[in-house]
Amino acid sequence: MEKKIGNNVSSGAEKVERVEEKKFTAESVNEGAPKKTQKKRAPAKKTAKKPISHQKKAEKKERAAAEKRLDKAQAKAKKKEEKLMKKAELKQKKLEKKAEIKQKKLEHRELVSKRRAERKQKKLEKRAALKEKRVERRAERAARREMLKNESKAEKQKRIAREKKERIALRRRKHDARAKAREDKLKAREAARARKAADKKHKREQKTERKENRRGFGGWLAAVITLGTACLALGAVVTAGAVRMNEISLSAENGARATLYEMVSVSEGLDDSLDKLRVASGAAEQRKLLTDIVVDSAIMESALEKIPVDAATSTDISSFVNRTGAYARMLLGRLAEGKTLTETEKNTIAYLYQVNAKLYGELNTLATTMTERDFRDFLNGGDGSMSQKFGEIGQGTHAEPEEIVDAPFSGQANVGENKLAQYEEISSARGEELAKEYLGGYNVKRAEYTGETIARDFTAYNYVLTDESDAEIFVQIAKNGGKLVFFDTYEECTQKNFDLETCDTLAREFLATLGMDDVEAVWLSDGGMVANLTYVGVRDGVRMYPEMVRVRVCEQRGRVVGIDARGYLLNGGTERDTASDLTESEARQFLSAELTVQSANRAVIPAAGGERMCYEFLCTYGDEEYVAYIDANSGEEVQLFRVRKSAQGSYLE
Repeated sequence: MEKKIGNNVSSGAEKVERVEEKKFTAESVNEGAPKKTQKKRAPAKKTAKKPISHQKKAEKKERAAAEKRLDKAQAKAKKKEEKLMKKAELKQKKLEKKAEIKQKKLEHRELVSKRRAERKQKKLEKRAALKEKRVERRAERAARREMLKNESKAEKQKRIAREKKERIALRRRKHDARAKAREDKLKAREAARARKAADKKHKREQKTERKENRRGFGGWLAAVITLGTACLALGAVVTAGAVRMNEISLSAENGARATLYEMVSVSEGLDDSLDKLRVASGAAEQRKLLTDIVVDSAIMESALEKIPVDAATSTDISSFVNRTGAYARMLLGRLAEGKTLTETEKNTIAYLYQVNAKLYGELNTLATTMTERDFRDFLNGGDGSMSQKFGEIGQGTHAEPEEIVDAPFSGQANVGENKLAQYEEISSARGEELAKEYLGGYNVKRAEYTGETIARDFTAYNYVLTDESDAEIFVQIAKNGGKLVFFDTYEECTQKNFDLETCDTLAREFLATLGMDDVEAVWLSDGGMVANLTYVGVRDGVRMYPEMVRVRVCEQRGRVVGIDARGYLLNGGTERDTASDLTESEARQFLSAELTVQSANRAVIPAAGGERMCYEFLCTYGDEEYVAYIDANSGEEVQLFRVRKSAQGSYLE
């Protein structure tokens, strides 16, 4: 059904056009509206008009309120804006911090990955190096096996001896390095202790100075008022102070005396442990004794710090105690590895026992014979008999151990007529000049006098010379006559560039410069790349063992690094009766039939505090070697030595 639309209905467009065409005004709008009839209003009551001033005030008040509301709205808007800005800033900071953390994490991951790659690369390089070393070792072992196949028995013995020497030399270098490190540590400790004492002394002086310079607050009037009271109390104060000082002095004296007794007790314990250790064979007992030695050494070192001895004496005794403790710790380590004590180590133990026995005896004598006056002088730093005794004890710890590579009768030289006593005494300054002359070829740049050594048979000046490489040389010059008694220096010798024969020539040339050209070599041995050579005086073909001089030569550099000429200087030139009732062939008859004589010499040897004329026979029995001494008059077998071979050379038993 169609929707009908009227003819008078126009489109929307037409209506809009008509509206546009017609202008509406208020009058046009009201034209068509019906007119309303106006009612007459009753006349309004007349009200009194407000004054103009009141109206203005109201308007002004209204304007002020409006401005206030406006300011309040603006402040609120500003505050809101600031809050939004602050919130935006915080958000921005959070975003920046988050980005920074993220960046750090990335950098950390990169660093970790880089380090991981480096470690991996190092592992690969290490693995490659180990693989290369294994290949080299396999090649060396193969070459060694090939060499051993064609090696003769003599070459094998030489090789084994050489390898032993190298191992011993390496161990000795390591031991020397550890010993030097301990010595440096001890010196550093002593220096720190000295600095601490100096600081304390300086602080005490400053405190005393401040007290002396401090002024009173009461002025001269207060001083006058207190003067009378001070005078009245002076007597009581002096008396009380004297009593207090006596108490302090007595306390210090008792403490030092107790420390001395403690040192005697500890040295006695060391004596007992070292004595037992010389003959102990069980590993468990040896470990127990060595542990006791380590503990006693530490206690002895602590007690020594409380005794007011001079620095030189303290260093001497401390050095011996520290060496004893360090050696005991080293032996404990060897026993822990399942090893046994060697002959060399037993000889060292015997040496430590001898030195400590002397130390114990001296300390015990000192503790039992000292007087109250000597002890007080000692505590006050005086140079009394007690200080002198402690100095002698410190010097006694310098006794040298018996050499492992030894010659017959070393250390037993007889002193009949002391030849050094006939010379005049020289000054220490002259001794220093002579020391530089004797060692003129050692490029000495500095010399330092360090005191005297008072031995049983002679007195010597001690010097420490320093060469151009800062190596120290310890030298002893005889006070009577100025002869070179002893010198020693340490040089690292790791290569064998000179054989024994060449070292013998070098040693003879050095002895000739000292006027010792009438000597003969009786014992040549090398150990640790150092040749140990022993010479004795010879007259009419007779070896004079009391006139002994021992020389050490570095086989790497080919120069003398040590000499001990005490026997030669004390006994040299003595007239001796060398007549004999027996001939060499007759003396041989007194030897064992099992021995085969290789060589024979006539010799004067020290025996029982005197000297005896003997025949010296170098013999063999199978693979063993012996040295026998037969009295040239009675045929009595005076001494029999067994020659032992080791990596450190030959020595006698």
